[in-house]
Amino acid sequence: RKNALMNCLRNCLHMKKNKAETYLGFGRKAGKVVSGYHKCLYMITKKSVKLIILADDVSQNTKDKFFHQCKKAGIPCVSFGTIESLSQVTSNEGRGVYGLTDGGLAQAIIKEIDND
Repeated sequence: RKNALMNCLRNCLHMKKNKAETYLGFGRKAGKVVSGYHKCLYMITKKSVKLIILADDVSQNTKDKFFHQCKKAGIPCVSFGTIESLSQVTSNEGRGVYGLTDGGLAQAIIKEIDND
């Protein structure tokens, strides 16, 4: 019975990440996602992004840089998924930094991540 409960919890967490990743995929198809280290930093300075998403496995230096820049600009920054999983969803090979330019989509992803 305990194992069944643990499996259910794992599946629920997996579905939440899948839903957030699905929203990211929708955003890419709609042209509302930018990707890459330098492009996202540029968009933060222009305040053109509403949310920055970092893969969990990007370097600590990258995380520190983006969290600092986002805090300074007042832009939310979250970390979830892996470079591989986010690259697969967005069709951008090997990228771990993404920016969303649509506020509604950004709020939906934040809501899904916060509900974990």
